[in-house]
Amino acid sequence: MSERLKHGAMPALSLFTSVGTLLCCALPALLVSIGAGAALAGLVSTIPQLVWLSRYKLWVFAIAGGLLLITGIWRYVNRNALCPADPELGKACMRLRKVSSWLFYGAVAIYLTGVFFAFVAPAVFA
Repeated sequence: MSERLKHGAMPALSLFTSVGTLLCCALPALLVSIGAGAALAGLVSTIPQLVWLSRYKLWVFAIAGGLLLITGIWRYVNRNALCPADPELGKACMRLRKVSSWLFYGAVAIYLTGVFFAFVAPAVFA
């Protein structure tokens, strides 16, 4: 597996799927809770795919969670992998690892926010 795929593409893909969990569940809940139901209706009429995401939220969360799990395992397995000895390539490798970490932890935070609004909040506040 290439270095870019392990440290760049998978965390980015995990981030984008985690954003999908926010769009399906957290964004509508936030808009309704602040009294912006009309804005939500306008958003859904502009982007009707939001309804599809909400309808299939279990699949959205399962795929996003699976990608986060795979990315987390890759990060754990490669946590002590060596960077190239060339100073310039070594700096690039370390920079890529730092960006990868930010992407991964950001994706996890977004995913957990989506889980809260999709599953926990409706059970607690209903």
